[in-house]
Amino acid sequence: MKSDRLLSILLLLQTRGRVPAHELADRLEVSVRTIYRDVEALSASGVPVYAERGRHGGIELLAGFRTDVTGLTADESRALFILAAQGAHAALGLDAALGSALRKVMAALPAPYRPAAEVTSRRILVDATRWKGGPQPAVDLDTLQDAVFADRRLRLRYRHSGAQEARTYTVDPYGLVSKAGIWYLVADRRGKPQLFRADRVRSATVLDDGVKRRPGVELADVWEVLRRQVEERPGGLDVTVRVRRDRLDMFLRLHASQLSELPDDDGEGEWVTARLSYGVVGQARQLLQFADHVEVLSPPEVRAELAAAAASVTDLYQRVGESGR
Repeated sequence: MKSDRLLSILLLLQTRGRVPAHELADRLEVSVRTIYRDVEALSASGVPVYAERGRHGGIELLAGFRTDVTGLTADESRALFILAAQGAHAALGLDAALGSALRKVMAALPAPYRPAAEVTSRRILVDATRWKGGPQPAVDLDTLQDAVFADRRLRLRYRHSGAQEARTYTVDPYGLVSKAGIWYLVADRRGKPQLFRADRVRSATVLDDGVKRRPGVELADVWEVLRRQVEERPGGLDVTVRVRRDRLDMFLRLHASQLSELPDDDGEGEWVTARLSYGVVGQARQLLQFADHVEVLSPPEVRAELAAAAASVTDLYQRVGESGR
């Protein structure tokens, strides 16, 4: 919209001082001629803006002119620029809006705080994805967003983990949550809270029916309940192992989904310690595929399980060998 573009020009000039017309045109994705028309519109509305031609020319505000904005403290400005992690905005299609918002924030800052805010945006990066988690499938959040913001029910075709076929559900959404780079739909199904991974939604349809949420319950409330159910699920088993360094890359690729934290690797020594999480003791048997390149340090019941499994395999081959003599 033209009004948004005029405001962006004003804020850019207020932040940067003199700016060449072609640079404004590139930033705002319009022609140089459009920029000059916008400058004329700003001038006609009482903004003291003028253009100077020539090699060192550009568009500039009259010295001392500023829009009437409220100031932010230095810590507040840094916090806002750190908050602007790119992944979530890109997934929601809000990258352009984020850039525009940050320009406005930069213009609103008192002059002494601007350098610190710019340095923060270059020196601090928030990456919400896990190490060695593998590539995440593309997720289409448009329909889910539409339902969330329009307060409408959703009909989902959803495939659960391990299931061959998708199932159909009608749900009442509370909102969307990004957890370590993975998007979830938080919703009620038949009045009970439920979590749906967005990358497992095969199709979604916004219904005409208004959403039916439980009175007084907000997204943060439902998320807290569901988060605790996942993290405190009974049967969870923490396993500490050590891995030979020359097998570490393969180990991380094959066990990325079980890693509870990144291995503490100082780059020295033959062994690297890693921590895994399993649902039950028996699942840890998959560690046997690494033979003596992986050793379980704790808990004792997992060591005993693997020792018993290894002994069983040894006994089997000994019997096969004896029967073949």
